[in-house]
Amino acid sequence: MDERRAAAEGICAVLRTHGHRALLAGGCVRDMLLGHEAKDYDVATDARPERVEALFEKTVSVGAAFGVVLVILPQGQFEVTTFRRDGPYLDGRHPSRVDFLDERQDAERRDFTINALFFDPESQEIVDYVGGRKDLEAGLVRTVGDPRLRFTEDHLRLLRAVRFAARLGFALDAGTREAIVALAPMIHTVSAERIRDELLKMLTEGSAKAAFQMLDETGLLPQVLPEIAAMKGVEQPAEFHPEGDVFIHTLLLLDYLKEATPALALGALLHDVGKPVTATVSDRIRFNNHDKIGAEMAGEICRRLRMSNRETERVVWLVDQHMRLAHAPQMRESKLKRFVREEGFRELLELGRLDCLASHGDLSTIQWIEEYLDRHPAEECRPQPLLTGRDLIALGYRPGPAFKEMLSAVEDAQLEGQVQTHEEALNLVRERWPNA
Repeated sequence: MDERRAAAEGICAVLRTHGHRALLAGGCVRDMLLGHEAKDYDVATDARPERVEALFEKTVSVGAAFGVVLVILPQGQFEVTTFRRDGPYLDGRHPSRVDFLDERQDAERRDFTINALFFDPESQEIVDYVGGRKDLEAGLVRTVGDPRLRFTEDHLRLLRAVRFAARLGFALDAGTREAIVALAPMIHTVSAERIRDELLKMLTEGSAKAAFQMLDETGLLPQVLPEIAAMKGVEQPAEFHPEGDVFIHTLLLLDYLKEATPALALGALLHDVGKPVTATVSDRIRFNNHDKIGAEMAGEICRRLRMSNRETERVVWLVDQHMRLAHAPQMRESKLKRFVREEGFRELLELGRLDCLASHGDLSTIQWIEEYLDRHPAEECRPQPLLTGRDLIALGYRPGPAFKEMLSAVEDAQLEGQVQTHEEALNLVRERWPNA
């Protein structure tokens, strides 16, 4: 038993000692039954929030009105929630009130049956009021009760259903799927931040292809990312993309995506987002400037999803630069060294690898770049400058726009191996700018 589970069971033991019912609840029970490592351990109890706060030394009230208290232990934070029934949802996210009742009613107010299971640490028994264990065995994601009611209560559940099904390799129960298809437009009432978080989890939890296939099948994809839905049916030249259209290519790429950062994951999803709007047919199908136009579109999407400025810049750079990798073997040494030393280049190289695997399968250029990186350590690609602006002033040059050109020329020569010393760099400047 890991230390976090032991700590959560310890919380249950303290509550039981003081006369309360206390169970592990929700996702941790689901993961325990599936043999997966749980990320969080939550506790559900009949103890009221004020009672929980009195029984534990360090707590944080994060939603006392909803019965939620964080208990802080050396092993981390643990959410302790009072058994409750939710009142009407008036904003598509929060209940207008909660009533503290019993564990059965608490299970019946939860989102999906597989997330509504309890585990009693004392008896070591699973407590299941909603058929969650049966759905786990059948590999189904099913809402607790009426799916339309569950999705109308919290519209984000539309995306959460897809994410859980994809991550666990489950299917959507027929009634649950039908409700998602019917209610998909309701996702527009959810904040961009909450949508972003769900999409990033889909992209980084290891089942991105399944998630985006399901988003497409349920009609959620055109609601949350119409730019990706627009890739469907956009044909590509067969000699470069025997796999099919842009959407199929993107899904295949996502299938290879494992353990990606949010920026790489979004870069992978959006790398060809410019193709639908740049597609032309002349001698063959072409997508002129799809990387540049796609980068602009990627920036708009990231800002719409409230991504941080830093992550947005990285995603835009990945989309903008992904076609340059093919030209690396033909680049001048100075240009290539500048390219490979850019922040995020390793992510770009991984994007290039995925792009090749999902299309023609030829990794020779990627392998060439990897071998180049092995031969040229970082300090060789970013050497200490041989000259500074002060050196140019000492030579008698007047500060101005030419300084940048001079210093860049010196660095080019240094990267090319043409100059190696301070004196050689001075001579280069004197020769090229004798009258500056």
